[in-house]
Amino acid sequence: MGLSISVATGLYGISFGALAVAAGLNVWQAMALSALMFTGGSQFAFIGVIAGGGAGSAALGAASLLGVRNAVYGMQMNRMLQPLGWRKWLAAQVTIDESAATASGQRDPAEQQRGFWTAGIGVFVLWNAFTLLGTMLGDALGDPRQWGLDGAAVAAFLGLLWPRLQQREPVALAVLCGVVTALAVPLLPPGLPILVAAVVGAAWGWWRSARLAQDAVKEAVAA
Repeated sequence: MGLSISVATGLYGISFGALAVAAGLNVWQAMALSALMFTGGSQFAFIGVIAGGGAGSAALGAASLLGVRNAVYGMQMNRMLQPLGWRKWLAAQVTIDESAATASGQRDPAEQQRGFWTAGIGVFVLWNAFTLLGTMLGDALGDPRQWGLDGAAVAAFLGLLWPRLQQREPVALAVLCGVVTALAVPLLPPGLPILVAAVVGAAWGWWRSARLAQDAVKEAVAA
């Protein structure tokens, strides 16, 4: 499982490399993003804002927002794998959607370890290799939008999101944030609409938590 995910995700790095040079980055800048930032969604968000003429601060904000999920994965993986010493630093670098999902999909502790490290290191190596290939093929590919590469990140995130939309509340929240983003796109600089949608999502979560707490208090009083 880890190897197959590594290959599939690594190939996806070609689109990032091509889009990065199309956005105005050179080869070394694109490679630095893949080696150091190493989280596809944040990387695509970063170059998307830059390509749209957005400021560096907006690009950093959009990338950081999407990277917050990795911190959540990190807490889960730290509890599950309990890495020590230098392994903890390495685990932090390779904690991404794919490595966390591969580890979480196993029940045996040994398989969780093997799945995490196989997927994490495998994706890192292949993602960077195919990013380099994508930067070299950028000019040969021409406009990446003609190949649909500009929609690859959107398709990937929809693929991750879709299985979670099993109840009315997540569907309603997804629709609301989508509408807010669409309305904000013509009004705000590139990179900011997604931040506005994130604030809406956070406000929804806070309101939901507060409502549940109030209901719990009422039940306790009634009892």
